[in-house]
Amino acid sequence: MCGATTGGVSIEGVDLAKETVIQGVVSRDDAPLAGAYVRLLDSSGEFTAEVPTSTTGQFRFFAAPGTWTVRTLAPGAETVDRSIVASQGAINTVDVTVV
Repeated sequence: MCGATTGGVSIEGVDLAKETVIQGVVSRDDAPLAGAYVRLLDSSGEFTAEVPTSTTGQFRFFAAPGTWTVRTLAPGAETVDRSIVASQGAINTVDVTVV
């Protein structure tokens, strides 16, 4: 994971002309949540990938353009699903708050 920068997660080293990026920050109680797991599900609900959040609650996936579900699992919290239509050449951001 890249370190946090003003305005969001750093995209240093990411070629947006070639990549479709889905990224965001998971938080709880207005603070970033480290150690949560974020899953990427395709448009049919099939599991594609999973990453843990960084110490600053950040996650990032590289995916194909299209409709995706970001599923967040955190200890002591309910599972949170967020849908996103990701496009190539853009930062597709999904920030998640768990309770």
